Amino acid sequence: MSNDVRRTTRPRVVVVPDSFKGSASARDVAAAMAEGVRAAAHGLAPEQQPVVHALPFADGGEGTLDALLGAWDVTAREAETTDALGRPVVARWGLSPDGTTAVVEAAEANGLPQVSDVPLQPLEASTRGVGVLARAAIESGCTEVLLCIGGSATTDGGAGLLSALGVRLLDADGVELPDGGGSLHRLDRVDTDGLDPRAAAVRWRIACDVTNPLVGERGAAAVFGPQKGATPDDVTALDTGLRRLAEVLHAHTGMDVATAPGTGAAGGMPAGMCALLGAEISPGGELVADTLGLPALLEDVDVVLTGEGRIDSQSFGGKVVDTVRRLTPAHVPVLVVAGSVGASDTELAEAGITGAFSIANGAEDLDQLRTGAVAAITRTTTQVMRVVLHR
Repeated sequence: MSNDVRRTTRPRVVVVPDSFKGSASARDVAAAMAEGVRAAAHGLAPEQQPVVHALPFADGGEGTLDALLGAWDVTAREAETTDALGRPVVARWGLSPDGTTAVVEAAEANGLPQVSDVPLQPLEASTRGVGVLARAAIESGCTEVLLCIGGSATTDGGAGLLSALGVRLLDADGVELPDGGGSLHRLDRVDTDGLDPRAAAVRWRIACDVTNPLVGERGAAAVFGPQKGATPDDVTALDTGLRRLAEVLHAHTGMDVATAPGTGAAGGMPAGMCALLGAEISPGGELVADTLGLPALLEDVDVVLTGEGRIDSQSFGGKVVDTVRRLTPAHVPVLVVAGSVGASDTELAEAGITGAFSIANGAEDLDQLRTGAVAAITRTTTQVMRVVLHR
């Protein structure tokens, strides 16, 4: 297919942005970009008017729930659960229009922001609330759960989550362990007799963009524990507990989760899920793309617009812009509209980005950019697309 968008059939433009964190949701950004494309087409003949497909997107981390809700055009559902310290909270989750796919953003229950009002408790923090939220999702009758795990305050190997689904983690006396990674060193065995059969029946897919193993110097405790308040002694205690969890899971299932890539994400949350529920770990952006059908949408496209709050070297490591570029046919231009552009021309070219454009208008400060972000996104997209559509 030619790169020339002025052809006998109307050009197809796909708009697939991330949120501009702190300024606009992915849904708002997608709508603003789509408006800019249509404004750029003013004055063109009917057969040259673009067909615009807008799809809010995310990379599987924070904001993925909102992006999927926006793409599906559904309202969030709510469930009563607990935060990482066991305090009552109401958390959101989502369900696809056909009822087959539920999305659970773990940080809705065990996120760091929910426990920012008290000193962090890395040894006691638990994923139990995530399990309660997941249980609400599977009670909907879905056949697949997409679990997004970024931003956690926990390092318990997913023990609390499993407990909420009916797994019992027992010490040598047959007594259930208290919540938190600090007690895992006493784990003797797991009892799955009470596991909710619906949890065993659904397909679990975990959005994960890190490859850290569960234990060791690159493991959950060593790398991510300090961010959650763990002292050096806490890190040692947590790593010891996670090693014991891996040993018990290996004895129970034959699966070695200690060194498997990705099992150390979000305090080791995938470890127990993979061993006991057959959960699949996938790169977050690709998982979201597959869930939303993005690859098929990009098969016959003339121009792709994407964007995020800031594009820099980190944008090309599995984030939204990187995922969109990799899924787009090589000959199709990919244009980025961003709050700021920190990537060099060389980095953009090597990443396959046709061009990146900042919404900043002169010497605006950060507060000004945030306040006027949506209008600025539309304005910048209009200018960029006028060049493309009127050539």
